[in-house]
Amino acid sequence: MLWQVEHGLAPKGIRAPRWALAAAAALSLAALGGCAQPGAHDTYRGATGGLIEAASPGDQPQLAQSALSDIYADDGGSYGAIWDPLEPVNRFVFAINDALDTFIIKPIAVTYSFWTPDGVKKSVTNFVRNLDAPVVLANDLMQGEWERAETTASRFFINSIAGFGGLFDVASASGYPYHEEDFGQTLGSYGVGPGLYIVLPLFGPSNARDAVGLMVDSYLDPWNNYARIEDTEEFIYARGALKGLDLRARNIETLDEIKRDAIDYYARLRSLYTQRREEQIRNASDDEDAGTGTVISEVEEQRTSL
Repeated sequence: MLWQVEHGLAPKGIRAPRWALAAAAALSLAALGGCAQPGAHDTYRGATGGLIEAASPGDQPQLAQSALSDIYADDGGSYGAIWDPLEPVNRFVFAINDALDTFIIKPIAVTYSFWTPDGVKKSVTNFVRNLDAPVVLANDLMQGEWERAETTASRFFINSIAGFGGLFDVASASGYPYHEEDFGQTLGSYGVGPGLYIVLPLFGPSNARDAVGLMVDSYLDPWNNYARIEDTEEFIYARGALKGLDLRARNIETLDEIKRDAIDYYARLRSLYTQRREEQIRNASDDEDAGTGTVISEVEEQRTSL
């Protein structure tokens, strides 16, 4: 989605809108608001880019193959603030996610990356992206991004047929490049702020706006809806696991380097996630994305791990 602050982040002292707090309450997180402390508005220096996936994400924002020199570069004076009133709780959830990644998710991703041929791994990436196309298209349309909507529809049609169900990305070679969109970005494009920062179990870095977006996208997805109707929700879980495995495998080295060099791993990913989401909302150009890689909670290693 990564999900970068050339134009700066949210202004210092940002407050979550009422709808965002209500959404957080729906997520059973508002009850933890009492954990807020003085200094919850953590100001930090922006970077030219955030974690971005190989296309992203793993396109989204997607960390894959980005240079740390780009990620850590000074942007010439952009500043921003993140509202993290639940930081003690977020750090606790983050620690659990990190432990799960260290002992379960990463070893699986490393094994998959080592033993799976590059062509097969690329086909897996293409396949999961093709399945996401209907949701991307819906958000393109809701944002009034007609050219991007045409690109998404063309990609889905071409790759589903000529690419054998999306296993091969024929569309990119035909002039229809991949891009990501989600409902969190759609809300952001209409001026909805991120609200309070949240670390979701398994999904990782998020915020009130993007957490709502995750839920909406889940019900916009025709494949998920069909699985629910047919009472085969195992498909939803299997698809999520495959997408998370693909994303994590493409970001092994980058995340290791970020973790090794960061003074505070939690704060660094929080910053990078927020920067990347700002970049995605303003639809940063492909050239800009190429310089920063792609975010991973979605995470976007954490955002879409399992």
